[in-house]
Amino acid sequence: MHHQTKNLTKSNNTFFISSKYTRSPMAQYTKSKLPIFLRQNPTNQKQETNPHKIQKNPKPKTTSKMEGIISEGSNSTAATPPPYSLPPSRFLPEDVLFCVDVGAESRAEMRVSGPKGRVVTRLDAIRQALLLFVHSKLTMCSDHRFAFSVFGQNFNWVKREFSNDINAAIGAVRLLEAETVPNANADITPIFKVATSEAKKSRTQGRLFRLVLIYCRSSSPPTHQWPANLKTFTMDALYLHDKPSPANCPQRVYDSLVDALEHVSEYEGYVFESGQGLTRVLFRQISVLLAHPMQRCVQDDLDVPKSLVKHGADGGDDVMVVVAN
Repeated sequence: MHHQTKNLTKSNNTFFISSKYTRSPMAQYTKSKLPIFLRQNPTNQKQETNPHKIQKNPKPKTTSKMEGIISEGSNSTAATPPPYSLPPSRFLPEDVLFCVDVGAESRAEMRVSGPKGRVVTRLDAIRQALLLFVHSKLTMCSDHRFAFSVFGQNFNWVKREFSNDINAAIGAVRLLEAETVPNANADITPIFKVATSEAKKSRTQGRLFRLVLIYCRSSSPPTHQWPANLKTFTMDALYLHDKPSPANCPQRVYDSLVDALEHVSEYEGYVFESGQGLTRVLFRQISVLLAHPMQRCVQDDLDVPKSLVKHGADGGDDVMVVVAN
């Protein structure tokens, strides 16, 4: 495992978290856990010079194509890069355990309002995102099952029995309540213990177990005591945080989540973060997590969501493409 470099980048009065992280998860990939929107550099946007920013070593751009597909404008006679291939394997329905951080920071307000100006908290947005995920996942395959838990001062079950019943999921989501007293306990080892135990049960039933951790603390990096060679489940993480300030350390928290994911995840796990307080960002990120862990590309290769701007073929002005039903 290589050393990671960390920095906070400020652009247009908005702080983002960035982290360069390389590894070889399955002896064939190199990974950088840089948030996806930071890897996009619009050509018409002037880069801001930051003397405190750690410069990253440039690495050669690698591309991968689906087998049998030639990119637009390419020469079919020219040498093509090695095709991306997915080894054939049996499809395994998923058992997904959601673990929601209900600490006091989950009561923070989002930058949107509900009906009649009602305040929308992080936990309110998380409830909506969970139902979006469950509905969408069951639409893809009704064999997937879900369970719900919370992480505050301690780990607690909300709905322990895995089920594909949408009404049971709605009932569990409604039971999520935020704590009022801040706590400094950020040890996620108990979550890993529960996940390992449940993953063994899922495996005996021919299912794949996944843990989705939704973390909301800006000043308490998660810690764990877990053996490096014990990887029995896949982990994803969504991180909602405040802007950096002397009172918090979202960069350290983000890096700790990356370390934890790399440490325990059996298949390709994704980690996303947002300090913008926008529900649409959370919904977009949790929609990416719909991807089955056994069918994922590495996070560096994600190119979603697609831009709606179509560049002119003759180098002219960009055209906004509107898609109508």
